[in-house]
Amino acid sequence: MSAATTTGERRAGDSVFGQVQLGYLVVESSRLLDWHRFGADAIGLHVDRPTDDVLRFRLDDHACRFLIRRGPAEDVTAIGWHIADHEAFDEVLRRVVDRGVLVQEGTAEEAALRGVERLWRFPGPKGVVQEVFTTARTTTEPLQMITSGFVTGASGMGHVALTSRDPVSIHRYFGTVFDSRLSDFIDETMSGVRMKIRFLRVNERHHSIAVAGTRGIAMDPIRTSVQHVNIQVADLDDMLGAYERVTDLGFRMAWTVGQHTNDRELSFYCVTPSGFELEVGWDPIVFTAEVEAAWRVTTHQGISVWGHDDVGLRLTDRWDQLRSAVRSLKTPEITVPELAVKTREGNR
Repeated sequence: MSAATTTGERRAGDSVFGQVQLGYLVVESSRLLDWHRFGADAIGLHVDRPTDDVLRFRLDDHACRFLIRRGPAEDVTAIGWHIADHEAFDEVLRRVVDRGVLVQEGTAEEAALRGVERLWRFPGPKGVVQEVFTTARTTTEPLQMITSGFVTGASGMGHVALTSRDPVSIHRYFGTVFDSRLSDFIDETMSGVRMKIRFLRVNERHHSIAVAGTRGIAMDPIRTSVQHVNIQVADLDDMLGAYERVTDLGFRMAWTVGQHTNDRELSFYCVTPSGFELEVGWDPIVFTAEVEAAWRVTTHQGISVWGHDDVGLRLTDRWDQLRSAVRSLKTPEITVPELAVKTREGNR
């Protein structure tokens, strides 16, 4: 343990691992009515409607966990990361600035919409803006939602998963900025495409970032920048209840209930009104100090121990994936090479 850790002071270059958690997500969509019904009635989230052009979902006492803003993208446009202390926050910004990447402070209005006091942003992989903050606005207003509760706290609100033509670059990006650690790999074949998925942790959660890349020809069959977002319910009945409501209300299911090979989480995947998927999960592995000390990186064959059956792509979905794959071969993927540097872990 370093002197910086024992005295509460952080030196430049000290690791920020354990001081970072997923704080909120910003989504741009023109389908706010669908999102309201999906969030409140199907998944069971608390919904606020500050203006006609904005929805906010709560999972806990944070004023905002999902910000849905009216717009054409139908995608996640920004990821908000909660940095636990000011020393770690300064270290993150120092790393970005020292490598020549522009950092901008968000406006007071942007911060208020996201439920934070202040925020700073900088470019991220695949064009998804990365936003960092230290203080979330909390509220004592009771949650009005069907679900009994969600697991957030020190591990953050869940995780995000991306597909990429250059997964190593994204791995190195989060290693450079947040000192992410590689938890494991999964090899899987989906719709005839061989994929390798890497799982990165920044705190006690098994992963806050997952990155999937194709084996062989580098292509990206997913239209959206983010393939799926995960949230974790506190009780198994909450997950099963959400699964039933999603189906009963006519929202599309992507993968049935199953258990993952690596983090052992039970979950299902459904399709959000914007087209990317939402995973609702329960009871994954937690990296206690003992688990962290004994952990060894392994490669799992297949995503699931059981379940997670593919509900089936529609013909239009397959055409969309084919178009996205072809488009990805012609269009360079947005990267931030200044921050995608090889770190001590090696970023395989």
